[in-house]
Parts: sequence; C-alpha cells; structure tokens
Amino acid sequence: MAWPVGAYNARMAGSAAHDIEPSAIRRRLRAWYRRHARDLPWRRRRDAYAIWLSEIMLQQTQVATVIPYFATFLQEFPEVADLARAERSTVLRLWAGLGYYRRAHQLHAAAQHVVREYGGEFPKTVEGLLTLPGVGRYTAGAIASIAFDCRAPILDGNVKRVLARLTASPASPDDPREIRRLWSLAEALLPRRGSGDFNQALMDLGATVCTPRDPDCARCPLARDCAAHLSGRTAEIPRPKARARVQPLKLTCFVVTAGDRVLLTERAAGGLWAGTQALPAGESVNGNGLRSVARELLPVAVLRRIRSWQPAGEVRHRLTHRDVTVEVHAAAIARVRVPAPYRWSGDGDHRVLPTVFRKVLRLEHFREFSGETSPK
Repeated sequence: MAWPVGAYNARMAGSAAHDIEPSAIRRRLRAWYRRHARDLPWRRRRDAYAIWLSEIMLQQTQVATVIPYFATFLQEFPEVADLARAERSTVLRLWAGLGYYRRAHQLHAAAQHVVREYGGEFPKTVEGLLTLPGVGRYTAGAIASIAFDCRAPILDGNVKRVLARLTASPASPDDPREIRRLWSLAEALLPRRGSGDFNQALMDLGATVCTPRDPDCARCPLARDCAAHLSGRTAEIPRPKARARVQPLKLTCFVVTAGDRVLLTERAAGGLWAGTQALPAGESVNGNGLRSVARELLPVAVLRRIRSWQPAGEVRHRLTHRDVTVEVHAAAIARVRVPAPYRWSGDGDHRVLPTVFRKVLRLEHFREFSGETSPK
C-alpha cells in the first residue's frame, strides 16, 4: 500500500504528486541502519529495564549527557527491583545534575509500580507500559518495539522531522492534526517484524543525517523518497516552533556555614529541582525583605544564631524557559541541631547538588566548601 503525499508535495513544490512506497522505505532504511547505527550502551542490552531507563533519561536531554548517568544507575541498580528498593534520596543524589528532577521521582515510582503490580517484569504491551508513571505514548512505543518486538510506532522530535520532510508537510509540528497524521504515518511505515530496529533507525537518521539545520541529504538513504528534498524545501520543513518566552526568575539563596559544613534542605516535591538536596533558596514575594525571606526558608534554631547576613555575590543560571538570577547571602554560626528536612552537609554532598547550587558554592566566598580548586 502506498502512502499518498501528493496533496503536500503538489501544493508546496508545484510539481507532480508522488507516493511513498513503505516497503522501499523499510528496505533502504534498514540497510542504512545496519551500517550506521550508533553504538549506544542501552543497545548492548535490549531488556526492557535498560531501555526504559535510557528513554526516561533521554527526555529533553542529549545522548552524551545521559551516557555516564545511565552507566552509574545500572551499576548501582542492576535490576528494576534494586531501583524499587532504593531510598528516594539515593535516586535523587545519583540523578543530580541531569535536570528535570520530576523524572527522577517518576523513575522511582515506576520501578516500584513494576515490582508491586507486575512482579518485577515490565508489561509487554503499550497499554500496560502506559500505566507506569512518567511513561507516555512515545516511551511506551519505544520499550514495546525494542524490547518485545511489538509493532508499536514512536514519534519523538527526530522522527517528527524525518516524517515531516518525507511528506513535505507545511503544518506546524505542534498542530494536533499534524501530530495525529505523523503518528498514523509512523505506524503505516512499520514492518511486521523488527519494529524496534526500524524505530531506532528513524531516530538515528534524524539525529545524525536529517538534522534540524543543514541536513546531509547526500548521505540520506531516503533522499529519493523525500518530498522536501526533491522540492528543495528541507530548510523550511518542519516549520520552526514558536519559541517559548524565557521568563526571568530571581531567587534569594542563603549559605549558612558551620565549620566545614553547609546547611542543606530538601526542596518540595513540586517545582524547580523537585525533591533534591539544595541550599535554602526561594523567591522574594511581594517585595518582602531579606529577613522576611530568611524566616520563610530557614529553621528557627539557625535564625536565632545569625546576627547579620553578608552579601556573597550573584549567580546566573539558564533553564529551558527560565533565566535565573540568584542573590547569595552568607552567615557563619556554630553548628546546631536542625529539624528535617534540613541537615548539615557531609563529604561529597557538593557533587550532587543541582547545578545552580554548585555554582553558588563556586563563588569566591565559599570556595573551601565547593570541593573544587578552580571555578568551572
């Protein structure tokens, strides 16, 4: 069965319509993948646990960043039951620096769900996988197809781009109708067997050849099938997303030291850096002064011993949709007992703080607490 793309191709290029032949797409893409597949650690063990772990880590995160975290998690938690038994604080500590901390909470919850509801075995269907916290249609399709050879389509950013160019679609990639069309096309192109390799081939093609800018059409195995390439419109397709406005965020951060220790707290489960160990920091609401913000963020036992705050500098940090400015204030006290969720830092804690708080400790004022000899 041919998949018609003539409506898009004729309208955009003014040329004769043509059809995509799925069997030819499969044949050429598979041959290319056999020669050019990326050597990624999660492809060396194709079990559902490793695939699920990698897919959660890869959400909005680059492959090169994920690889060392993936290795650490597998070393610490070789099987899903090991992850399910772990303390949440341990999971968050190992996740520190990977960002989007809600994923770490969902990762732990999903591992416990697999053990509790499925006896430690991942469900083998898309429907079953969708019951896991943090697993959406794309992730479920990736696990089902790669681990269990289910005929399940995937649609991530790379695959969207490949399919949009293949059909020279003029629609926005965020348009709900376009997303439904691309899901249908992704499913129509799937082979009866080997859907996992086919899906990974589509991802690799988008990541290494059919890139957002300057796609290497001369190396693309689907160039002869690609309506955008044939019409000279690869630079225009897919239509660029409207950029989300970056919102400024100003935080006040308190660094309270006691000898060689720093006061830490656990951030709330929702919001930025959710559930992580961090320096006490928050927004100044309605113009509240420094002392007012300190009363909101610090335990009474600590506040009673602080006579004054010393300005320690400012840190800038960029998140996906936030431009964060951190105003830092310091005080030194004798160590006192603090209630949960506060605690005094231990050896190596600086290494597992979210990046923005590691930046704070790199300020000259706190260099001795950062565990680093020079700023990065």
